[in-house]
Amino acid sequence: MSNPSEREPVHHAEPNMPDHEAMHALGIPHSHAGAEAHGHGHVHTHEHTRAVLNRLSRAIGHLQSVRTMVEEGRDCSEVLIQIAAVRSAIDNTGKLILQDHLKHCIVDAVAEGDQQAIDDLCEAIDKYMK
Repeated sequence: MSNPSEREPVHHAEPNMPDHEAMHALGIPHSHAGAEAHGHGHVHTHEHTRAVLNRLSRAIGHLQSVRTMVEEGRDCSEVLIQIAAVRSAIDNTGKLILQDHLKHCIVDAVAEGDQQAIDDLCEAIDKYMK
């Protein structure tokens, strides 16, 4: 099942909660009860969760403002500049998540001999950098 559209959805108790992979990508703390079903058994600890969530909230607000600009028919150059700012904010958030993941989750995974976690990170980096 390497195609993301072929994966079974992960069901959560909260209706708007992201799926498991999105939680990893966003650095959202979560449980790995039954971690073997996810392919790895290390515990995720994130030092910068609050900072990541704050950055994402700001980026979402900024993107909503860009949408309003488009709805109002604002100048395309202005819209493109704001989209670039949103993209930069998201990229910087991704860097923070990656640093946090490397310093904590991957260090723990290596200590535990968890090759799957390293493989998952490589796959995530490949998708992130496309």
